[in-house]
Amino acid sequence: MPLGSPNTRRFTKWSYFPISLTLSSLAWFIPAAIGQPTGYWHTNGAQTLDSSGKQVRISGINWYGFETTDEVVHGLSNQDYKVILSTMYNMGYNTVRLPYSNQMVESPVIPSSIGYANSSGPINSELKGQNSLQIMDKVIAEAGTLGLKVILDNHRSEAGNSAEFNGLWYTSAYSETSWIADWKMLVARYSGYVDASGNPTLIGGDLRNEPHFYNGAGNGACWTGDSKAGGCPTGNAAQNWPAAATRAANAILAINPNLLIFVEGVDCYSGDCAFWGENLEGVKSYPLQLNVPHRIIYSAHDYGPAEYDQIWFNSTTSNQSLDAVWTKFWAYICVDGIAPVWVGEFGTTNDAASAESSVPGSEGQWFSSLVSFLGNQPLIHWSYWALNGEDHYGLLDATYDAIPASSLKQQLLSSIQSKLSSAPPGCGVLPATPLSPVAKAISSSSIGLSWSAVVVPAKCSVTYSVYRGASAQFAVSSATLIASGVTAPNYSDAALQPSTTYYYAVEATDAVGDSTASAKASASTLAASVCGAVPSNPGGLAALPLSSTSIALNWKTVPAPANCSVSYSVFRSSANDFAPSSRNQIVAGLSGSSFADTALAASTNYFYVVKAVDGKGASGASPEASATTAKPSIGAECRVVYTIVSQWTNGFQAAIAVTNTSSTALHGWKLAFAFPGSQQVTTLWNASYLQVGQAITLTDEGYNWSIAAGATYNALGLVATYTGINYSPANFSLNGSICTVP
Repeated sequence: MPLGSPNTRRFTKWSYFPISLTLSSLAWFIPAAIGQPTGYWHTNGAQTLDSSGKQVRISGINWYGFETTDEVVHGLSNQDYKVILSTMYNMGYNTVRLPYSNQMVESPVIPSSIGYANSSGPINSELKGQNSLQIMDKVIAEAGTLGLKVILDNHRSEAGNSAEFNGLWYTSAYSETSWIADWKMLVARYSGYVDASGNPTLIGGDLRNEPHFYNGAGNGACWTGDSKAGGCPTGNAAQNWPAAATRAANAILAINPNLLIFVEGVDCYSGDCAFWGENLEGVKSYPLQLNVPHRIIYSAHDYGPAEYDQIWFNSTTSNQSLDAVWTKFWAYICVDGIAPVWVGEFGTTNDAASAESSVPGSEGQWFSSLVSFLGNQPLIHWSYWALNGEDHYGLLDATYDAIPASSLKQQLLSSIQSKLSSAPPGCGVLPATPLSPVAKAISSSSIGLSWSAVVVPAKCSVTYSVYRGASAQFAVSSATLIASGVTAPNYSDAALQPSTTYYYAVEATDAVGDSTASAKASASTLAASVCGAVPSNPGGLAALPLSSTSIALNWKTVPAPANCSVSYSVFRSSANDFAPSSRNQIVAGLSGSSFADTALAASTNYFYVVKAVDGKGASGASPEASATTAKPSIGAECRVVYTIVSQWTNGFQAAIAVTNTSSTALHGWKLAFAFPGSQQVTTLWNASYLQVGQAITLTDEGYNWSIAAGATYNALGLVATYTGINYSPANFSLNGSICTVP
């Protein structure tokens, strides 16, 4: 659910309306043609069987990024892509759902958000100079090497975050023809990708992520027979989702008749609404009929009250009432023996209460109940949203190491996993014990560790785990694990205490398991260094008026002198050429090079300077900058309602509704406000945004540039982090006019 990386907006799948997906017939068949790979699955009623007739279950994970503006799976700035895939496999997942955009397929870029070294050494060396599509090739090939299966997901048309807001499978820039052509190209491209046993890696395609009808205008995707959408006849080529899915599926199966076709639901059917993509009630009367039988998988997405507070989340919610909701919208397809079902997305945050709780209507009750429901319905497939460490639903943390962000959540998911094999084909030997570990002090806060690389067993991939203790007798265990998935025979341990001795051990890991631990190595950090120089003066100070009450400041960072840590202080005056002092200092201790000055007077000119500060002292003042706040509006011409939709530990989701109370339509708008606390936006939809300190400016996206006189635009929303108390902003301005706030 959550959105992109910290600087590229977290990919959070926040939706305004219910989402539901169900999977129908899950089928991989043995190809008839000689020389084609074996190992395709097929369906028999609600069962999914492999080529030998054994029942199989997708226990998958979503790894997003190709569909975002980064055009590459996330986490590669911190970790090697092979290590991330190995982590998925070692944690028990057997399938990877890879979202992509049509823009990425048709106009692949060379991604800029890839790192080529971390504390363990070089990473992602094979990806240098490769474009997005070529990197997807390598990701899918490596997944096959590990024995992981891949499901491609057409998540949206233009590169971006979350679902396509219009609810359709096409946009003005990417037509249905382009959508189908891109699918055909990808299917042809990856049909030859196989694992070591010759079995296919790509098992199917999720045709379109979260189609939905209610997108603010009620002109999105509908399912045949929907009484609230005029019956949604199959002749309505612009909106009938099952008809479009059938056209795409038949085109795909003409290229590779062995693939599974995943078809998501919509949001509402005849006035009965769920999450985007969750509602599959129409399948009962209007199932898809494809040219090749036994290929459809109906897919549902399901989320808890942290995503959207549905009416079934309340003080009377029980496990039984939730079971009834899931059965009504999607599970009946499997329970009644019609076809297999795949819950293609579901996820929760990483605090314990959000994973497991007995409080009626809570996030934890929903998640633990759904896991229990899936445990009691072994024919239903699933894929957790998401692996991504920058996502607040993320399975991993931002470092993308092998340690789950929530051990409780991973424990619950492990209880319903089903590995396709005990190890990647051909890897059947434990690695040897790492030898000759050596530890050496690098600084007062870091120690370098190296060891002899082990011989990699045939057809295996080896990584290393590093353990640290306070004495030579420390136990090698999960409690002392500090790094895993290390690819090179060295590691740099940072953020240590000065003049302190640390002890280390190393294990080697492959698909079979862990080696015994190495001998212990130790080293002492150097004594703490003293900051001995004042920083240089900051330069490039610029002031920008954001509204009638706020001004944004930006300046250039200064290099920190040796052994020093630099922060910044800001000074303000109503007169130019002023002398900075404690009396006109407005903030100190800033770690970044920006600040939003708020609660200012309208139509007033303010002057600013900035100083850099370290342990030795303060620099001289920067060159002065000034800006004038906007004029106040004469009578409020706008009204803003800011609502916190859901809140969790250190994070929240908010909705914003803007009413144009003037007598003329707005054609192009900017909404400005400032948070009163520490809030930092990580995801925002239906507007581009700039956050400087606590000041935020939202700008229309073009498709929503007009707000008629007296009309309300209520499709703005955001996800943000916070510390302390999450106060709501009280002052808003629209195109410089101050808005009323109820």
